[in-house]
Amino acid sequence: MQEQRVNQDFWLKGKLVVIESVPAGVCPQCGEKIVKADVGRQLTTLIANLRRAPKRKTIAVPVIRYVKAVA
Repeated sequence: MQEQRVNQDFWLKGKLVVIESVPAGVCPQCGEKIVKADVGRQLTTLIANLRRAPKRKTIAVPVIRYVKAVA
């Protein structure tokens, strides 16, 4: 595992929330991300207090529909 800062995304009630610069161990072979327990607790607190957080930056995310029929 290599220590890195990553962006972590969560879907909450149909809305995408991205938390930037989360410290995580990242596998150099497969890219799997693992956060320590204390970081996970901090993420939980951030998400729980999302409505009370100060004004946040937003990003636009393109949505593309896959149209090929399923076999």
